[in-house]
Amino acid sequence: MSEPLLALRGVSRTFVREQRMWRRDEKVYAVNRVDLSVAAGETLALVGASGAGKSTIGLMVLGIESPDEGQIVFEGRDITCLRGRARQRVRHRMHLILQDPYQSLHPGMRVGEAVAEPLAIAGVERSERGPRVARALQNVGLAPPEEFLRRHPHELSGGQRQRVAMARAFVGRPRLVVADEPTSMLDATLRTEILALMARMRDELGTTFILITHDLASARLLADRVAVMRGGEIVEEGATDRVLAAPSNEYTEILLAASEGRLIEQERQ
Repeated sequence: MSEPLLALRGVSRTFVREQRMWRRDEKVYAVNRVDLSVAAGETLALVGASGAGKSTIGLMVLGIESPDEGQIVFEGRDITCLRGRARQRVRHRMHLILQDPYQSLHPGMRVGEAVAEPLAIAGVERSERGPRVARALQNVGLAPPEEFLRRHPHELSGGQRQRVAMARAFVGRPRLVVADEPTSMLDATLRTEILALMARMRDELGTTFILITHDLASARLLADRVAVMRGGEIVEEGATDRVLAAPSNEYTEILLAASEGRLIEQERQ
């Protein structure tokens, strides 16, 4: 069996909750001894309610947060304690897509500049950047590219901004993309289009995805496997079809019922 592209081994991350008066500060586990692996070209969905620890895992994989214990292994190398240029070289092979593209697109930068920035950081020659940016915009459905290159984010619709964020993510051909609630701010039609676009880019480029979402419908459409998180721990993991068709954990069943509207129906009865 081949080695996974990414592996988390006993990873934990704690935060301190400050207490007032005579009470001691409380240590809270955002992530608690998580073991997780993702194969090259696979899409893993991390699902769960807000505060389950999903985004913290994504931030630790990207090196934005550091684990208190455990190992993060990427491409067979322990990257847990990498800093400086060594960490930068690893980050060139990863990218983050955020829920709100306004968080990742500088309002003062034009679309062409924003999409080209990862190439500039990676040291790609200036003469190569233009054609690659145009191709990336074309690939995400922003065509012809010339109509978008000089626009600012505020001149685009929400769906177009997310497509720019995706062009920016894929232009450098990263091996791993962490997509944190990438469709939660879009309507149903745009959500389906963006997920289909992510699936196409995965198939064409062999990109590996960690999809962070509370939406089981999105996980069903895109993910090969699902890991269900609650209170910083993984309570169920397996192939998407199996987990969503016959969940073995009560919490997964609650999430599934909520996503299908069955909880609301039960409360009305």
